[in-house]
Amino acid sequence: MKKRVILGLSGGVDSSVAAIKLLEEGYEVIGVFMRNWDSATNNDFLGNPDYDSDVCPQEKDYQDAVKVAEKLGIELKRVDFIEEYWEYVFKYFLAEYAAGRTPNPDLMCNKEIKFKAFLDYANNLNADYIAMGHYARIIHDPIKGSYLLRGVDGNKDQTYFLALLSQNQINKALFPIGDMVKKEVRELAVKYDLATATKKDSTGICFIGERRFHQFLQNYLPAKPGKMVRLNGEVIGNHDGLMYYTIGQRKGLGIGGIAGYSTDPWFVVGKDLENNILFVEQGIDNEYLYSDFCIVKDLNWINEIPVVGKEYQAKFRYREKDNSVIITLLEDNLMHVKFNNLVRAVTPGQACVIYDGEICMGGGIINEVFRNGEKRKY
Repeated sequence: MKKRVILGLSGGVDSSVAAIKLLEEGYEVIGVFMRNWDSATNNDFLGNPDYDSDVCPQEKDYQDAVKVAEKLGIELKRVDFIEEYWEYVFKYFLAEYAAGRTPNPDLMCNKEIKFKAFLDYANNLNADYIAMGHYARIIHDPIKGSYLLRGVDGNKDQTYFLALLSQNQINKALFPIGDMVKKEVRELAVKYDLATATKKDSTGICFIGERRFHQFLQNYLPAKPGKMVRLNGEVIGNHDGLMYYTIGQRKGLGIGGIAGYSTDPWFVVGKDLENNILFVEQGIDNEYLYSDFCIVKDLNWINEIPVVGKEYQAKFRYREKDNSVIITLLEDNLMHVKFNNLVRAVTPGQACVIYDGEICMGGGIINEVFRNGEKRKY
């Protein structure tokens, strides 16, 4: 009897090819299109008289998923997780920005929606596994448990966004394209003549899409303009609201070409939420952007807990190169992460993901950043 896999079919090429791979491997495949955001009722198209729910990107994705399912001869269901997404992802997103931090909603979407609400839904369909079109790999060991591994395509590896998943979630998951590179994925989609074969990859935060971030966020959080200040206290200009800026940001500051200063670009180097100050300095290699350790909270270990004193690799942003680190586990589910080399723009709210070679061990959320024992103004 074939094992049943419930596949998240998003209307993109990656999940489309994941369906092909599962079918080739002999699974019974049921596709499910998840609707996680209702643009018509959530104010993000506020003031746009041309908004039409029938042609919004989410609806176009659904129609592409329908075409893929019909082409491959699999059943496609559609399910709404709008309430769950609002409660567990979007509220977290807003709270972090209100606190002056820079969250990554994709991590929470995977943890709470794609591998929790979706998994619960799949279990009600008697699924043996769920599957997604992520560039990651899993080893299911009946004795040691399941391990999450980097995708073969290093440029597309998505384990950074999966680091908050539990052993139970990983144990029920398959990533059919994890051992493929993007070119191979496209080629297989062309071979099967899928409607998504040449479709452009989606980028950015799903509920913002192609709209401007500032404009979107203003629908939910009041902007509080303030001063842009150098670390020595000199006022350089004005900012639109601390929530719009992240550590290391260069574009959108509007302070280039100031008389008496060099032509070097300006960067965000810190924030003072209490006094509503955005700290800026010149130079991509400004020393204040670099740190030597951080404190990470809300830890999650997928399989094994790291060995204290052992050297691991860490990523503090998606697609960032590996950073060599030494870990010390603290009380209250905290972790001290010492960098063997200075690291630029480590940002509170982002994830610190720990690797042991190819294995993604898990990680947590960056809470505080330090250099030489001094806490950064992030």
